[in-house]
Amino acid sequence: MRPPRNPLGKPIPAFTEHAISVSLPTWLDNVGYEEGEARVVDAMQSGYPRFFIHLNIKKLSNLLEQKFGTPSERSLLFPSRNAAEACRAFLVARDIFARVVQYCISSGDNLSIFLVLFPVDKLSTARQFWQHTGLGISSRLAMRCLAILLSAASPPSTPTHLKPMAHRHYTPKHASRLSGGGSIDLLEADQAVYVEQRYGRNLDVAAAKQAKRALRRRIAGVLVRDESALDSEVEITQSMRGVPVSEHDVFLFPSGMSAIWSAHQLILDARDAKKSVCFGFPYTDTLKVLEKWGPGCHFLGHGLDSSIDELETILETEHTQNPDEPPILALFTEFPSNPLLRSPDLTRLRALADKYDFPIVVDDSIGNFVNVETLPFADMVATSLTKLFSGDSNVMGGSLVLNPARNHYATFKERLLTRYEDIFYDEDAIFMERNSRNFSQRSARIDANAERVCDFLHAASQNQDQDQDQDNHTASSPITQVFYPKWETAQNYAARRLPGGGFGGLFSLSFASQSAAEAFYDALACAKGPSLGTNFTLACPYTILAHYGELDWAARYGVPSSLVRVSIGLEDPSWLRTVFENALRAAEDAHRAVVANTGA
Repeated sequence: MRPPRNPLGKPIPAFTEHAISVSLPTWLDNVGYEEGEARVVDAMQSGYPRFFIHLNIKKLSNLLEQKFGTPSERSLLFPSRNAAEACRAFLVARDIFARVVQYCISSGDNLSIFLVLFPVDKLSTARQFWQHTGLGISSRLAMRCLAILLSAASPPSTPTHLKPMAHRHYTPKHASRLSGGGSIDLLEADQAVYVEQRYGRNLDVAAAKQAKRALRRRIAGVLVRDESALDSEVEITQSMRGVPVSEHDVFLFPSGMSAIWSAHQLILDARDAKKSVCFGFPYTDTLKVLEKWGPGCHFLGHGLDSSIDELETILETEHTQNPDEPPILALFTEFPSNPLLRSPDLTRLRALADKYDFPIVVDDSIGNFVNVETLPFADMVATSLTKLFSGDSNVMGGSLVLNPARNHYATFKERLLTRYEDIFYDEDAIFMERNSRNFSQRSARIDANAERVCDFLHAASQNQDQDQDQDNHTASSPITQVFYPKWETAQNYAARRLPGGGFGGLFSLSFASQSAAEAFYDALACAKGPSLGTNFTLACPYTILAHYGELDWAARYGVPSSLVRVSIGLEDPSWLRTVFENALRAAEDAHRAVVANTGA
């Protein structure tokens, strides 16, 4: 099983309208992307949606800017007034004038888009909100809006309607018909819907309510038989999440980051303003959310057991100064972390949370609830459903689960019910439900594949007695460390690992030289681009993409610029072994040359 080589800038997966990754096949391509090289930027047809605004969204923005904006304004689009007002508030707090415009796309469908208009020279600041919060409109929603606008502008002379195929899981008794359109774009859109439904891959959008209920039940872990999740009558049992959570404790969001941002906003609303704690080196936007909203955060970026000693010092100091107030707002952590795959001691953190009365928010996107049990130790668990839960790399989504066994549950649940709005676009929910039906089975297979690959690479990293080259210069292994839960803070991961659970599909590698890292990455014969948790193996030079403007800062927390992060997929194990053997051989050759030149 050999995935196609994706040229620079092409979507990953290939030929996927709503792909959430993009091909950056060489190390220099990644550097060029970060530096804005025309060679790379001009080739980009896709990208991770919070960093790269989808072409359909750009097209819709351009149309609405012409209608409502001025030549000196640009816009970002949001699915609700609340999301748009949050963006406007973010800009106003930075002394940037911004205004919100509501545009009704279709009164019959009660479909409106909200524009935030701002000066064109402030686009980079506005994009921070888009990136950090994940609240922007979906590319599928943009495509739907464009289809409606084009249909209204160009009524067809002959019908181009394609009847959706029935699906045994989704079809309601009175399924509504899709509206037709007169342009080639509309015909292609209808054909895409037809193909999805014809081959049982997707459902009529009228079934979105059932799809979201199925997702909440699946995430709550209450289904006896997952394949029955969409039926009107299903067998429900006690949650497998370790606490008596129900589907009503699960809230869906348009992305994992919007779930994290919303959790932080919820806690800010419910408690006195204090700094949060970010425990461990997290995915970049989690830290940005904690820093840019509210009073800021204490960053304990190493995320080791010794870091809990630092946390205790902070808590005791704050408590001594203000004994009548909780010392911090909340603690946010990942289990395990991205990209260093470190797992915090949740038992010890929970004891401190109970002692000092603060909530814990755990992001379990990397470990996932099939492998690890984190909810009993958390007040909330946030998950990026975009990753392995979906797997197909063609839809964004997130979830937030409240723990009903925790002291703050009643307060958080009441406030969340008041402020929560469902802006998870219906068609995205339908794709997410379809993709996640075999989540558990895919997770087990990917876990096994990843462990085989990591065992091989870990053994190679321990080899310090390689053959000498022709100039008699000895070269040790080009790999200096394999970051993987099996070895990183292994005791903490094992304590939360479920029976039958694996170590997940993600790992990172550090190298003895920059040349070795670049050679390894360039030689990898797999998909290469941002994101993780895909059904196919996907790699990226993580620090280059996530921290290019702060490489020295990242290095201080053990995240070197040479780091290569790999998300293993469902491929045949023998193929994976060949791919990584070849990449290791290229790294060995490059590192041997470095050693030879150094010794010359």
